[in-house]
Amino acid sequence: MRLVIARCQVDYAGRVTAHLPMATRLLLVKADGSVSVHSDDRAYKPLNWMSPPCWVTEEPDTWTVQNKTGEKLVIAIEEVLHDSQHEMGAEPGLVKDGVEAHLQELLAEHIGTLGTGYSLVRREYPTAIGPVDILARDEGGSTVAVEIKRRGEIDGVEQLTRYLELLNRDPLLAPVQGVFAAQQIKPQARTLAEDRGIRCLTLDYDALRGIEPDEFRLF
Repeated sequence: MRLVIARCQVDYAGRVTAHLPMATRLLLVKADGSVSVHSDDRAYKPLNWMSPPCWVTEEPDTWTVQNKTGEKLVIAIEEVLHDSQHEMGAEPGLVKDGVEAHLQELLAEHIGTLGTGYSLVRREYPTAIGPVDILARDEGGSTVAVEIKRRGEIDGVEQLTRYLELLNRDPLLAPVQGVFAAQQIKPQARTLAEDRGIRCLTLDYDALRGIEPDEFRLF
């Protein structure tokens, strides 16, 4: 990744035109070829950018970024304040946060939370599209795939659906049922899951850890 902080002017010519007057900005050039122009606000969102595939032509005081459709990002540089390159290495991808990882560990230890007679096959069951959080068998010996989230949303249901479609192609596992387990499950996610025959399970993190809640109970 290349980081350049410079006083520059930026002009975009394509389906629309846009102009950024002279100011100090961050120019970000990634290994995928993308170029983006950032200011010191707007959080992560760039002021302008060119997505790959594209290429950069550097001339004295001018960068021209162009893609295959002929769109251009022309950056006129008045002064370079910083210019550095860094090897970022391979991206390992998004990993579960500590709560999700711990929920998976606890649910595997207390697999009976899924129902009477359930047994654990393994955690992080590998598939061609990623690991299934928990693979288990129910009382009757049928395979069950469990996707665990801290907050259950529609994208989690979609993820589990893809796992189920793949697992059900394996005659040694099919038929495979799905359980969508989370501390909180949004109504839209629950509706979609139940429509697809996926059971929803709300997890009590403290109960799985063996911690009684502080609130008084009537019974």
